[in-house]
Amino acid sequence: MRVILALFCFCYFSHAKEFQHSCHYGQPIKHTYYQLCYDDFHKQSFWTAHRLTLSALNGNQTRTNDFRVDPYVLSRPVYKYDYRGSGHDRGHLVPAGDMKLNHKSMSESFYMSNMSPQKPGFNRGVWLKIENQVRRWAKEHQSIYVVTGPILTKNLSRLKSQVSIPELFYKIVYIDHPQRPKMYAFLIANEKSKQDISSFLTSVDRIEALAGIDFFTNLPSTLQSKLESIVESGI
Repeated sequence: MRVILALFCFCYFSHAKEFQHSCHYGQPIKHTYYQLCYDDFHKQSFWTAHRLTLSALNGNQTRTNDFRVDPYVLSRPVYKYDYRGSGHDRGHLVPAGDMKLNHKSMSESFYMSNMSPQKPGFNRGVWLKIENQVRRWAKEHQSIYVVTGPILTKNLSRLKSQVSIPELFYKIVYIDHPQRPKMYAFLIANEKSKQDISSFLTSVDRIEALAGIDFFTNLPSTLQSKLESIVESGI
């Protein structure tokens, strides 16, 4: 049996409040513009987290497309060719479209630790629609906090390179407004869908139960319990 290591990762943003999320089994990694919890068994991240600001959205940096191994991954890294011939996209968890601030932010988003196998119809369809909704919230509120990941469970199918293929993905948005904080949470099957994105809204509590992850562990317990139990609407 694998030894359970209860690790807690800290967000690094010089201008933003730091939040903590549990990183059981995995390796916590801090890049300059986002953080992640890498799992060498599934060869991808349990979760990624980043602060999305207007300056990041309004930056002039174009896509670098420099898919490459993450040099900080200590065990069983993923290489840019590991998805070749699989029929799956190298799906961004932290979207490249959120990282237009400068060359470094954009380039960091192409580390393979930030990728997860996604069906093309999913990645280029409903997943993109949710990413665009998140950007609308960032424009409205100036700055928001985003956590994204796959649901990684035993017995998932794998690519030839042994990267697990998730059946579900989630995205959590924390609008940390001091007067009226909110959490929006999406849970979506890794498949093409024509459903409105509002139909994928759920509670953070549900995602935590499925993923085995405790998000926002350093929020006051009363606030954390309240926000994570609510299914927000209003998209």
